[in-house]
Amino acid sequence: MPSPWSRTLGGPFELALAKAVPAVPTRAETLYESKFDGFRVALVVEDDGVMLFSRNGTDLTARFPELAAAAAEQVPPDGCVLDGEAVIWGHDRLDFDALQRRMGAGPATARRLAAEQPASFVAFDVLAVLGRDVRAMPLSDRRRLLEELAAGFSPPLELSHATTDRAEAMRWWDELARTGIEGLMAKSLSQPYRGAERAWSKIKRRDDTDSLCGAVIGPRSRPRQLVLGAWDTDGRLRFTGRTALLTAVQASAAAEFLKPPAGGHPWPEEVPATAFDRFARDRGPVRLTLVEPVVVEVSADSARSGVAFRHSVRLARFRPDLDPTAVRIEIG
Repeated sequence: MPSPWSRTLGGPFELALAKAVPAVPTRAETLYESKFDGFRVALVVEDDGVMLFSRNGTDLTARFPELAAAAAEQVPPDGCVLDGEAVIWGHDRLDFDALQRRMGAGPATARRLAAEQPASFVAFDVLAVLGRDVRAMPLSDRRRLLEELAAGFSPPLELSHATTDRAEAMRWWDELARTGIEGLMAKSLSQPYRGAERAWSKIKRRDDTDSLCGAVIGPRSRPRQLVLGAWDTDGRLRFTGRTALLTAVQASAAAEFLKPPAGGHPWPEEVPATAFDRFARDRGPVRLTLVEPVVVEVSADSARSGVAFRHSVRLARFRPDLDPTAVRIEIG
């Protein structure tokens, strides 16, 4: 797999990764940061110009011309590599759909989109500064270097907010959820920068919400996944996603609540995977077993793409006590 590239770092390099954990760590010497819903970006500023790379090494420079221009003005050009997140804000909330449009744009379209809805780069680590590779330094020292470097930043370049106070981090957890912040990152202050290792922890906020199950993948007697939907303002049952694979216990219990449609059903029996997950990898047709809509409670994080859940949705329980026609989510 290709990697980002920097002459200062001696060629290709890998970005650090994070492992998902179920709870916010309480260990000492931990730095907490907000987890943004964006694209991971390595920003490389050297004598011969600015380059932006994705985690897998895709050159993103032309897709984010406003970030490249800002970095050329605000970051020292003699060998600096920053790790961060490209984000776009819209209506006081992170807008991942706008990011996705930018990723599919050619240079001319990207310039137009940059003028209409500019992106921001949120820096949270530094790998090199003033031509010096600092990956071996502990995070505490790298953070100080990053803060010194970011003292000269102005939008669209930003410094991630960070704290060692867990109570403050938990306030962010509660207060920033409405903006699309996905949760928290937790990192050891004593660790060097470990490319390709899952040395960091990520904790995603999940909330229980009511949804409608309008179909399943697999037979009603033993479903593999539930296909979810919601009524829009025009009275259409819209696809919003599908659950993670059900456990054997969940699948067996679900059969009690899954009934054949009582009449006509608004969904077809075969759809492309992108009908309820536009980022699905399996883009071939998906066969649906239609069911009479029933309310289910699911656990989902804050990431959305239009009306759809973008990440894994977990089944919590069926709610046959609720009227499916009364569960109206304003989505369109």
